[in-house]
Order: sequence, then C-alpha cells, then structure tokens
Amino acid sequence: VQLQASGGGTVQSGGSLRLSCKASGFMFTDQSIGWFRQAPGKEREGVACISASGTLMYTADSVKGRVTGFKEIAKMTAYLQMDNLKPEDTAVYYCATDPVLWCGNTYMPSGFGSWGHGTLVTVSS
Repeated sequence: VQLQASGGGTVQSGGSLRLSCKASGFMFTDQSIGWFRQAPGKEREGVACISASGTLMYTADSVKGRVTGFKEIAKMTAYLQMDNLKPEDTAVYYCATDPVLWCGNTYMPSGFGSWGHGTLVTVSS
C-alpha cells in the first residue's frame, strides 16, 4: 500500500487549497481515505474521511463547512478541498487508509494502518 499526499503550500487567510492523495497497492474502491493533520506542538487531529465509494463522511468541527472531499476512482486519487483557510489550519496534512476501519458521519477512527508522507499547509494571516 502506498499513499502520496501533495498539494500543500502557503496561502493567505481566506484562501483555498486542494490536497491530493494518490493511492496504489490496494482496492481503492474498497477502503476509506482519512485525512489527518498535525500542527506543531499539537496532537494529530482527524480532519475528514472519504468513504470507499468516494462520499465525504466525517468532517471535524474545526473545518466543518469549509472542506469537501471526494475520490477520482479512475485516477486512484482522493482529494481534500479546503476553502476559507485560517491560520489555525496550518499543519502537516496526511492521508491514510485501512482495509478494516470505516468512517461514519460522526465518527472517524484514528488507527488507520497505512499512512502517506505529509504535505505542509501554511496559512498566513
């Protein structure tokens, strides 16, 4: 299993970014993709989760209404679109997957088994 996150960068407050997670080595349509972030000095936080079929399921309260997520099945790529970014969104963002764990509308597990390298998002005020 391989996951490659990309799309991070530096944007001004109020700006947008689309993060990508290119997947390989597993049945992309059988597994959820979780997006997590970790800011300096803080614990890792689950941000959003996309179901096996590509539907955005869980979103954290901290980003609710500002993120959308989906899958492009043919490209084996999951996306996290983030709008109206705030300085507190600054973090390293990771995508993850697992053959057993699933996300619900109000629940996102943290113990995903496979993780990609992170991509840094910096939001300036």
